[in-house]
Amino acid sequence: MYDICSIGHITRDKIVTPEKTVYMAGGTSFYMSRGISSLPSKVGFQLVTKVGDDQKPEVDKIAALGIDTVCYPSRHTVFFENRYGTDSNNRTQRVLAKADPFTIADVEPLEAKVFHLGSLLADDFSPEVVDYLATKGDVSIDVQGYLREVVGEEVHSTEFRDKERILSCTSILKLNEHEMDVIAEHNDPKVVARRLSDYGVREVVITLGSYGSVIYAGGKFYEIPAYKPRKVVDTTGCGDTYSTGYLYSRALGAGIEDAGKYAAAMCTLKLEHSGPFDKTEADILRVIDGGC
Repeated sequence: MYDICSIGHITRDKIVTPEKTVYMAGGTSFYMSRGISSLPSKVGFQLVTKVGDDQKPEVDKIAALGIDTVCYPSRHTVFFENRYGTDSNNRTQRVLAKADPFTIADVEPLEAKVFHLGSLLADDFSPEVVDYLATKGDVSIDVQGYLREVVGEEVHSTEFRDKERILSCTSILKLNEHEMDVIAEHNDPKVVARRLSDYGVREVVITLGSYGSVIYAGGKFYEIPAYKPRKVVDTTGCGDTYSTGYLYSRALGAGIEDAGKYAAAMCTLKLEHSGPFDKTEADILRVIDGGC
């Protein structure tokens, strides 16, 4: 029985910024696994992914870090192109290849207290898979993938299909400021959080970029500050890093506000370079305490 089981595709990413172009692995499960590997080994964690042959070396690298790993074969690896302009909060995406979706047979052997579904595209996790996982533990979802689909190579926004069914099985939901209007037709995070809570979501986590984050749970709002980075290099994976810190802290018994601050500090450190979080817990606590 793991504390956290992160399920999602490890991708091949092409990241284009005004300064440079970088090729690297990506996806929620990649950023979460690498982030967890840098934190004290106090939480039982498992990675479950599905990749093509070309990306299996990345899975092997994660396993070599001591992460318990399950890797299913896929005809292809998800291949994203993320292109950023001068405003790092905005990006355009193309998908050059898609991996096979996850099935009930894939998740049937898994045992965990929390299953975090790192959805990248709308068909990654069917409602049936979410229903099934909810019978085994708490379901945590990053909503981003449910709100985008691929037309040709272009990524387009789409409505959240089976929204009521999926959210009724979801304990923790993570979304950002751009996803609020799509999922709840409103741009006020407090209005959105209440609406999503009405579906049965226990903890609604809304990240707001440089404005911090808002968490709604038990009828109460927690406003989490954004810590200022020394420099902003790459925002790719910041939402996944936030989920990593939040779920890690919650698994250790931290309250919602403290978990939010821990997650926000991890994001600040991750912003300062390309790639996954690679600092220490001492670095996180220094950011929270106001250090550089």
